[in-house]
Amino acid sequence: MSTDQVVALKKVLKPIHLWAIAVGLVISGEYFGWNYGWGVSGTIGFLIATLLVTIMYVTFIFSFTELTTSIPQAGGPFSYAHRAFGWWGGLIAGYATLIEFLITPPAIAFALGSYTHFLYPNITVLETAFACYVIFIAINMFGIKESALFSLVVTLLAVGELLLYVGIVAPHFSYETFVTDPMPFGWQGVFAALPFAIWFYLAIEGVAMVAEEVEDPKRTISLGYIYGILTLVILALAVMIFTGGVANWKLLSTIDYPLPAALGIVLGRDNSWTQLFASLGLFGLIASFHGTIIGYSRQIFALARSGYLPSFLGRVNSKFQTPHWALLTGGIIGCVALSLGTTDQVIIIAALGAVVMYIISMAALFALRKKEPNLERPFVVPAYPYFPALALILSAICLLSIVYYNLVLSLWFFGGLFIVAGIFIASGKHKSLN
Repeated sequence: MSTDQVVALKKVLKPIHLWAIAVGLVISGEYFGWNYGWGVSGTIGFLIATLLVTIMYVTFIFSFTELTTSIPQAGGPFSYAHRAFGWWGGLIAGYATLIEFLITPPAIAFALGSYTHFLYPNITVLETAFACYVIFIAINMFGIKESALFSLVVTLLAVGELLLYVGIVAPHFSYETFVTDPMPFGWQGVFAALPFAIWFYLAIEGVAMVAEEVEDPKRTISLGYIYGILTLVILALAVMIFTGGVANWKLLSTIDYPLPAALGIVLGRDNSWTQLFASLGLFGLIASFHGTIIGYSRQIFALARSGYLPSFLGRVNSKFQTPHWALLTGGIIGCVALSLGTTDQVIIIAALGAVVMYIISMAALFALRKKEPNLERPFVVPAYPYFPALALILSAICLLSIVYYNLVLSLWFFGGLFIVAGIFIASGKHKSLN
């Protein structure tokens, strides 16, 4: 059998693996990136933005779980939108999801490089970032079961480390420090901070990308999603609030390693706890970096298998049953992004892709309820239609805010979508995919 033969993905994942992938995909957002939100909104402004986004994600995940358990395919949002709206829905969802999962790893790689540079100043940020791509693409080549086991180990370590961090800084929390200059930009800052609040939870929907590799998707996907979002809500709020109460937010709002820096302020940079945390902090970043590589590779694979991307990207290795060409292609694109962008720009573009995907996914949920009322739905969203409607409205508000405050980056994002759609229509591909 040829190693490039198109074969099925292996079904090996259990609920604990899904929880680890769900939390692991996102947990780096608790380590870095969110603190840029302080720079545009202050502590209280960012807290308000985070609470709005938390409501959006909780309602979205409960709604999205209905789609994932009903249509457990590697394409995730692309599969749902294509089924609901035809080729154009699949194109929008596929493009947005692909942007999100291709652009998120470079942001995490930047942070991995910054954390390493914090510990070893002689090693440059980009040297570490490029090395991470090589190492973790290689790990993912060996199979999803091995990848999921790795995710479980590093995710457990990352969660434990965040709880340890909260335990260390909590005694030093000062309410006066937290409310110093709390909303310097008023309500305008709250809306400007939304993409950085999204970073707390961005990519949890990546569990959908491994739905084909779950042993019993109709029963276990909902468990992975729900326990995952609950874990992340607790960690996000605890880390943000306690960090804001131990140091002035202006000292931490422009760096990629806010937690070691906060410990350095509280305990001293040369304190053994500070050094240990900076070293262990790599686990959270590694968990998310590894998870987003799984996500982008499955999305590329599914889009290629369905005819939206070149067919060779939909091939899997017969020995390990992993989409090797998709892994390599996404890695090359990520390395190019590393060379061109900055962390805050990468986060904004990833958030753009995410909210566009959330909007079309919720629209697909409503459409499929009408179009396919008899579709088997092992998990039914509670409080329908209010949960998906609330997720849809808040996602639209986030999209408008991101576009308003980041017009140039938004033009690049939507310009890319129009170019891809134009090529798609000009080539006649759309006619064969409805």
